[in-house]
Amino acid sequence: MIVRAYIGLGANLGEAANTLQVALQAIGLLPESWLLAASPLYRSAPVGYLDQPDFVNAVACIETTRPPLQLLTDLQALEEQSGRQRTFRNAPRTLDLDLLLYGDCVLNEPDLELPHPRMHQRGFVLVPLLDIAPDIIIPGVGPANRCASLLDLTDLVKLE
Repeated sequence: MIVRAYIGLGANLGEAANTLQVALQAIGLLPESWLLAASPLYRSAPVGYLDQPDFVNAVACIETTRPPLQLLTDLQALEEQSGRQRTFRNAPRTLDLDLLLYGDCVLNEPDLELPHPRMHQRGFVLVPLLDIAPDIIIPGVGPANRCASLLDLTDLVKLE
């Protein structure tokens, strides 16, 4: 079965914008998966741990036949290839790839929650998501555009 999935991308170490472009190419090469769309890049302030550089963020849309946990494993392998180290929650990172949505799947596993928790509270996820899927519904939450309208998006800057 082919499923449409959305992946959040973020980085704030090294050449972050370039890292995201390389990651998008790598996502397009994942087994049994096809890159359909990618949002523009955005700069955003860090969340949680604030003593770090701003992030560059984007969202990609793929179609895949990979099950969600296998897709997550594939994404984590791409993070590791970029030098990602998980030192502490909300730490600076070379690459962060989050499986945001997997069709209309709702999943609550120890290694994966779908839809991604808090995505509906994050402008750096919602704005790029809405760029490529303006009418998307977040299962269990509702229309993403309604969620975005409730957020302060002043720190989010589209990169040229």
